[in-house]
Amino acid sequence: MQAVFARNALTPGGWRRDVSIEIDAAGRIARVTPDSTPGADATQVPVLLPAVSNLHSHTFQRAMAGLAERRGPQGRDSFWTWREIMYRFLDLLSPEDVEAVAAFAFMEMQEAGFSAVAEFHYVHHRPGGEPYAEIGEMSARIAAAARETGIGLTLLPVLYRYGGVDRRPLQGGQQRFGNDISRFEALLASAASHMRHLPDDARLGVAPHSLRAVGIEELRAASLLRPDTPLHMHIAEQEPEIDEMMTAHGRRSVEWLLGEMEVDERWCLIHCTHMSEDETQGLARSGAVAGLCPVTEANLGDGIFNGPEFRVAGGRFGIGSDSNIRITIAEELRQLEYSQRLRDRARVVLAAHGQSSGRTLYDAALAGGAQALGRASGALEPGKWADLVAIDPASFASFARDDTLLDSWLFTAGNEAVSDVWSAGRHRVRGGRHLERERIAARYAKTIERLMGML
Repeated sequence: MQAVFARNALTPGGWRRDVSIEIDAAGRIARVTPDSTPGADATQVPVLLPAVSNLHSHTFQRAMAGLAERRGPQGRDSFWTWREIMYRFLDLLSPEDVEAVAAFAFMEMQEAGFSAVAEFHYVHHRPGGEPYAEIGEMSARIAAAARETGIGLTLLPVLYRYGGVDRRPLQGGQQRFGNDISRFEALLASAASHMRHLPDDARLGVAPHSLRAVGIEELRAASLLRPDTPLHMHIAEQEPEIDEMMTAHGRRSVEWLLGEMEVDERWCLIHCTHMSEDETQGLARSGAVAGLCPVTEANLGDGIFNGPEFRVAGGRFGIGSDSNIRITIAEELRQLEYSQRLRDRARVVLAAHGQSSGRTLYDAALAGGAQALGRASGALEPGKWADLVAIDPASFASFARDDTLLDSWLFTAGNEAVSDVWSAGRHRVRGGRHLERERIAARYAKTIERLMGML
């Protein structure tokens, strides 16, 4: 048994004082006892929270952070011009590079307070599209990085078939992603074999990339490959995708998906930035999670999610770090709320009347992240994975209590507030630093030096 003692802890029954948490050998919470005293071996922290799961990441993009911030010589920069830079960059990456970058990003996620991640993994093959001798080589590298860092992993191998809604062939960097459904099944089987080396909280799902990259046949086939596991896909991120869907099918992206597929709680739909009112209502009713990545969406100029309408309709959402240009829970949730405020020219938009903005955002991210990863987490209660994060209010000069602590962290501070993180009981962040930081960061630095020499 591990023991954690918190002066203040957020439990399913609300904030409690002097809370002892016992963690069993499997990494699950065994007992939660308020109004207790610390045991001799307990890790003592001022504030303990359930930890959020990062529901959308492309870890390899962490290595290109900052490389696409120069304005092009002509025309309007957009997601599409950024994507061309990304395609050129990924053609430089070896399997060893992918593992080194993933380990560094996973470490940073834990230091930011994330306990687990859904890795939306689509770099499968060699440059040009030839498979590696072991078709799941790149999935094995992601699994190895998760094992090294101790983060909880839901691996989502991506099915990517076409270059657009019109089913044009893959070109350039996209060729590293490509599989037909038969080869994708083989890749999934290989990924499953590598996942066996991870702890019991690891999961394997499936990710048809987008309506640009798969047709209805591939989408239906992919949804049946692992029917009891998470299914994630990008949707309605960009207006040109919606235009292509209107041309090809006469319906908008989310409208078409909800009409053609049985979208339910296992689905996580990433971005959903451009939805009509009817689509917003329909997605909320489906029970699927909207996977929001506000920092990346702002960086790419994607647009602003229909937050108030979605929340009023009972919609569920979580947050992801996506391009990993900045890995932070506080700034993701802050950017989400601030984007709503700027659009609506109002304050405290996503919380109900009288409710804390920070608590509202954090509770939603906890529930949405756990659902999207298919992970029994998101609450300090017996039987859940011990996904825990400790924050230190002294780091942001706050003497607040209860929900105001979350308001202060999320709106005035950042990663420096995180002192300790447990992922299914694995206590890898202590004193704000990952236990393997020096070694992982040194390997990452060598990888970056090599890649920069090739640009």
